[in-house]
Amino acid sequence: MKVNLIQPFYSSKQEDTQKCFEQLLSLLDKCTEDMDLIVLPEYSDIPAVQNDEKSFYENTKANHDALLSKACETAKRCNAIVFVNALYMSEKGGRNTTYAINRQGEIAGKYFKAHPAPSEIKLHLDDTYSRTPSEPYSVTIDGIKFAFLTCYDFYFYENYTQIARIKPDIVIGNSLQRTDSHDALETMCRFVAYNTAAYLVRASVSLGEDSGICGTSCVVNPDSTVLVNMHSEIGMRCVEIDPKKKYLKVAGFGGSLATHPEYTEVGRRPWLYRNAGPSLLPFNDMIPFPRVCAHRGFSAVAPENSLPALGAAVAMGASEIEFDLWPTKDHVIVSSHDMTLSRTSDGEGRIYEKTYEELSKLDFGSKFNAEFKGLRIVTFEEILRKFTGRTIMNIHVKCLSDYEPMPEWFLEDIVALIKKYECEKYCYLMITNNDMHERMQKYHPEIEVCAGAQTKDLDAYHMVDRAVKYGCKRAQFFKPYYDEGAFKYAHDHGILVNVFWSDDLEEAKQLIKWGADCILSNRYQTVAELDLGVKLI
Repeated sequence: MKVNLIQPFYSSKQEDTQKCFEQLLSLLDKCTEDMDLIVLPEYSDIPAVQNDEKSFYENTKANHDALLSKACETAKRCNAIVFVNALYMSEKGGRNTTYAINRQGEIAGKYFKAHPAPSEIKLHLDDTYSRTPSEPYSVTIDGIKFAFLTCYDFYFYENYTQIARIKPDIVIGNSLQRTDSHDALETMCRFVAYNTAAYLVRASVSLGEDSGICGTSCVVNPDSTVLVNMHSEIGMRCVEIDPKKKYLKVAGFGGSLATHPEYTEVGRRPWLYRNAGPSLLPFNDMIPFPRVCAHRGFSAVAPENSLPALGAAVAMGASEIEFDLWPTKDHVIVSSHDMTLSRTSDGEGRIYEKTYEELSKLDFGSKFNAEFKGLRIVTFEEILRKFTGRTIMNIHVKCLSDYEPMPEWFLEDIVALIKKYECEKYCYLMITNNDMHERMQKYHPEIEVCAGAQTKDLDAYHMVDRAVKYGCKRAQFFKPYYDEGAFKYAHDHGILVNVFWSDDLEEAKQLIKWGADCILSNRYQTVAELDLGVKLI
């Protein structure tokens, strides 16, 4: 198979857009019938910097049809497979899209960039498709299986193992990557090929033939050997490959022959790595509102603040769960609502005066139902281990008083555990204590905080003022110390509103009309139809 890379000039001046676009089309005209595979760079419809969102959309719209028409015409004329990247307009907005065009000049598939870059999100591109689990996209043409990486996708190495699972022959890379050096880009490309056991065919743009960054349109074979690297050359380069030829190596000392991914899969330990997998939700700031938060878990069906209650809520689809944290005498963080033990367990006294070992001997299930006899108190770490990434956690950090400080270790250990389990984007702390608010604002601003109701000041308006003062994103209104105006007051100040609480569907609907963003409920199933948080597409 003869592979042809097209690397056009990319201008830093918006006024050069059409000139550069015409130059790119002229390169397609130079493609010949001996080429089997033709690959163009990312955003081939706008090969120049765009100064603003309006220009971006106007120029892509102006050039899109001409580009697709020329690419399809070239595929048919040259009897070649063509991959070209351009903006595709879905019902929900534009998507960064790689079009796969077969030898008959027909569009055989569309790859939507798995990781839209932050700059693209600012352009209000549609990224809803990237918020739900999916296997890597592939398209098979003439018996050759193609997988894809587009620009920012190259930086997510964990995705390479996913691509390797579907065993592609060729990985198509349509890129810009305008800030990386030739050496860095080549390193990434070699890494892709070696870790996917596939050829990597990447097309980018040149920022000028004297530039040391960007460019690097290249072909790399599965053993990581670079067959061609255009660096900052402007134009086209061809190379012959055999896409069905695999690189096999000895799989460890004395082992049999295998591809590199096959060798590494034998010893994989996924529980040691970052949170990943199809059971994960999008991050907290990506999930829409309104939401229903399962207060103390699904506490109507299982003992509150227990793994069964929290697990039941998650299994029901709750996009948020709420639970409470207390410190023990020996610095273990446990989940229980009350300061004292008598209501929920067969013990007496205060939680923070007991050691974890002492608490572990108590029964936290029988008072709810005999079937839960022997249920022990759950630690914060156990909750994180079970549910990080599976739901959003509204974590109520308890205190002796809204105005006196808790031991510093308590809050610091909570933060440390959140970071240990990489839960920062899946949780927020609900705090009433002023000292804790100040510490979070000063030392841990990366973790979201919700301002809770203080015992001596339950007024919703004052709560919003405190949320603003301490840099919180939310305030948790306390029933019934609010009115419709309080919701507007919060939103006018950029504050989201939780409401504690409602177990009645009609009441919850009224709260949504007033502007509630999240309603805490002890009976999640009763008000679950209001939870739009997991209905993303």
